[in-house]
This record gives sequence, C-alpha cells and structure tokens, in this order.
Amino acid sequence: MASMSTPLLSDNVEGTVDYKGRPVTRSNSGGWKSAYFIIGVEMAERSAYHGIGSNLISYLTGPLRQSTASAAENVNVWSGVSSMLPLLGAFITDSYVGRYRMIIFSSALYLLGLGMLTLSAVLPSLRPPDCDVIKMGEEFCPSPSGFQIFFFFFSLYIVSLAQGGHRPCVQAFAADQFDGRDPKECKSKSSMFNWWYFGLCMWNGIFIAILNYIQDSLSWGLGFGIPFISMAVGLAVFLLGTRTYRFNLMEDESPFVRIARVFIAAARNRNQPTPSSITEKTHLSSAGDEASETPLLGRSSQFKFLDRAVAISDDPVSLKKNWKECNMSQVEEAKGVLRLAPIWTTCLLYGIVFAQSSTFFTKQGATMERGIGSSFQIPSAALHSFFNVSVIVLIPIYDRVLIPMARKFTKISSGITMLQRIGIGLFLSLITMVVAALVEEQRLLVARESGLVDMPSKTVPMSVWWLVPQYLLLGAASVFTMVGLQEFFYDQVPDELRSVGMAINLSIYGIGSFLSSILISIIEKATVSSGYSWFSININRAHLDYFYWLLAGLSALELGLYIYFAKSYVYKTKRGHGIL
Repeated sequence: MASMSTPLLSDNVEGTVDYKGRPVTRSNSGGWKSAYFIIGVEMAERSAYHGIGSNLISYLTGPLRQSTASAAENVNVWSGVSSMLPLLGAFITDSYVGRYRMIIFSSALYLLGLGMLTLSAVLPSLRPPDCDVIKMGEEFCPSPSGFQIFFFFFSLYIVSLAQGGHRPCVQAFAADQFDGRDPKECKSKSSMFNWWYFGLCMWNGIFIAILNYIQDSLSWGLGFGIPFISMAVGLAVFLLGTRTYRFNLMEDESPFVRIARVFIAAARNRNQPTPSSITEKTHLSSAGDEASETPLLGRSSQFKFLDRAVAISDDPVSLKKNWKECNMSQVEEAKGVLRLAPIWTTCLLYGIVFAQSSTFFTKQGATMERGIGSSFQIPSAALHSFFNVSVIVLIPIYDRVLIPMARKFTKISSGITMLQRIGIGLFLSLITMVVAALVEEQRLLVARESGLVDMPSKTVPMSVWWLVPQYLLLGAASVFTMVGLQEFFYDQVPDELRSVGMAINLSIYGIGSFLSSILISIIEKATVSSGYSWFSININRAHLDYFYWLLAGLSALELGLYIYFAKSYVYKTKRGHGIL
C-alpha cells in the first residue's frame, strides 16, 4: 500500500491520486466538478432514507397495527441504530477499504434493503390485509403474522446497515475533493457544507412531500419502490464521476491503532512523572517508518496525563512496535479526539429534540384539519417539508448576508466560529420545544371545547398550519447546529479520521434517538397508572405538551453546559487559545 511519502508532482494536491493511482493536479481533478457527482448519490440516499423514516410511524400504526407509543419507540430505535452504525462503517472505511469502495458497496446494500421493503408492502404473503383500525376497531382487524413483522424489520435494518456505511463517507469524500492548502479551494470547501445541506433540503422537500402523499393516499408498495429507483439512479451517477475524483492515499497503519497506542502507552507509564518539557524538530510519518519535516502540532496544555506516552527513544522502528512510547504528534492527535467528548456530550439533547419531528409532530398533524379545497388532504408527514423550506431560505441568507456582515466585526474568515454557530442552533432548538408545547396545549384545548376528547378518529377543528412554526424553527436550528456539527467534526478530527469524524457527528442523532426512546418508555410506565399516559393511543387524552415542556427544560440545562465547555475548547489550529 502506498504511503503518504510517495513522490508527487509539484502542483499535485498532496497525498491524492486519480482512479488509476496517478498523482493529480488541481487543474484536472477534484473541486466542484467532482463534488456534483458525489452530491448526486447523496441526494438519492437521503431521499430514500427520509422517504422511509419521515412516514414510518404511519406505516407502523397503520398496516402493522402498532400503538402510538410502540411505534414511536420503534422509529426512535431504528433511527438510533441507523445513526450509530456509521461508527462501524467509518472504522472499516478509514482502516481498510477507503471511501470510494464503501460508497459503492453501501449503495448496493441499500438497493437490497429497499427492494425487500417494496416486496413486504406488495406481496400478499408478506403484508397484513388492509383494515382501518380507527374505523373498524382493533378486535376486527387481523394482526400481522410474526413472519410478516420479521421480514419488514429485517428489510428495514438492512437499509440501516447500508446507510451506516454510506453516510460517514459521502460528505467526507466530497470535502476531500477540495485542497485545504489552496486558498480558493479552501473557501469553496467551507461553503460546500452550507450548499450541500441546502441542495439536499431543497430536493428532499419536494421529493418527500410527493412520496408521503403516495404512501398515504395511493400505495405503500409504490412509496417504497420509488426510493429503490432513486437509489439505483444515484449509484449510476456516482460511478459516472469516477474519472474526476481525487483519492486519498491510505496509510500502512490504521489511525485507530496510532491513537490507541497513545492511551495504552500513557496507561502503562502512569507511574512515571509527566515530562515537563518536550521538544521534537521532526515527527514520524503516519506510517511510522521515516521522518518528515512536516511541522508538529503545537503542544497543548490539556490532558497532560497523555504526555506520559511521549517517546524517550528516537528510533522509528522502536516507536512503531513499542506500545510504551509514542511521538508528540501522535499524542496531540489523541488529545484532539479526547477534546471532542464534552462538545459531543452536550449536544446529545439536540438529537432528542430533532427526533420528535418524525414521530410526535407527525401524529399531532394527523388529528388536525389538513384539507386544501374540497377533497385534497395534506399528508401529516409532508409538514416536514417546512423544515426543508426553512433551511432553503436561511442558508443563502446565512452564507451571503450574515457571514459577510459578521466578518467585518469578528475579523474571522468564517464570520463566526464553529462553536458559536452550534450554540445558536441549540438556543433555537430550545425555542422550538417551547413553541411546540404551546401549540399542543392549544390543540388539546380545542379538542376539549369541541367535545372530541374521547373521539380520536374525529378531526380536531384546528388548522394543521399551527404546526408550521415549530418545523420552521427546527429547520433554522439545523442550519446552525447540524451544519455546524458537520463542519466541526470534519475539521477537528485528525485528517485520516474524517470519516470517523462524520460518524461521530451522526452518533449524536443516534444516541439522541435512543435516549428519546428510553425517555418515552420511562414516562409511559410512570404515567400509564393514572389512566392515560402522556403518549396515550388516544392523543386527545395524551399530554405531549408536558413532554415538550420537559424537553425545553432539559434543553436549557444543555445549553448552559455547552457554553461552559465551548469557552474552554482549544481548536486544532489554535493551540493554546480557548475560543467560543
């Protein structure tokens, strides 16, 4: 395997080759012309995933006859697993196969899962018979068989496994097409994270609205089949761009091994004093077998216990084989990973808040007036399109208006720091929960005044447009927090672990979904004894407003902790300076 020290052309983008392994230059490869092909497969994958996930609760409470609480837990668990699997996918990618191969393999696996989901909704032997539970009653609707439930969830988790390999690779692979050493390409890469999200939301806003209507009004088989076709087209587009891509040269030694060596060496040397002064003129290459004149990361004052891993020997072979000593660059690399933990932890509640848009927000909308004209009914899941509308409107304003204005005051090229951007989004997610709670209080009041408390099948005479503000606010929060976290975890991890960085970012939403499911389960058990739980199947007897108020309070606590840790964070390129 080629090492990073392979001789390259003078105008080569360092450490990159073309699809045949030849060094490439900025003029003939990479940049936006490569990113467009990669965006194509990402648009297909995201529309497929959200096309299923955005309306999954309707399928579970409809054809599969599950209760609202059980369906919400299943959606959260599936979403959580889907957001955690990228950690496994990123490990395999960065250590063994590379991003390009993983994208192709994951796309093929996606096609298998989507094809099986389509069959589960089309073949009579794999789906339960049609029956309206609300009109007919549970006792008159036959439950799906154990095999039908197994086949559906098995197919669903194949999709989850596929996106676990896909998601950490695609955006990182697109960012790899831009050379961070070139000022023009560096600026393009910074904007790419904004416009990437803008393009995805614009496409998803249209695609998912149409797909949700097809799923609710026409056919679930067609609703699952269209994402299959979309994924096949996206994979074809991605393969067409192969000749334009820049590929990073993989190293002989896994970056995970290098980082693990630091923690093991520090633990084995725990009884030794921390070195008071450490100097190195050069550091070993990532492969560990020859010296490099690349400047060292400046020594940081945080996590000094890891300094015990610093080498006494200067022998490169000894450093590679001996798990009791490492060079300073490896120690700083490990510190950089550890430094991310407080930021990651304090953003987990944002993942819980984000999970509500595809579960309880959708169930609220299903009880409200959704008619346009005399016959058309807006699918409740289609309201998620307003989330995308918010993103589509705000990102151009953010990128072209707010950031240039901020630059004049802060003198920072990005306008505001990544952590400041994330913090603004956390505050907006807090406001989202407050608004959601107030709207749900109003919906319950209207249901009581209309005598519909014990008539959940009847439409509450309150327009579904009342829910739009909470979707818009959550979209605004994502412009700041979601995009900010993407950029933060791509930029602040070691260069060879950028797929892992994207996976760490995604794990926030995975853990958030798991925590949401656990929280729902605890509250369900604690409140069901009173007769009607907060998540009663009769949503007019439930108290989603209490749940939203609880999340608002926890969000306020989260924001305070985040500000505390963000103020002391040391950026990878700003050693010795804590910057919020």
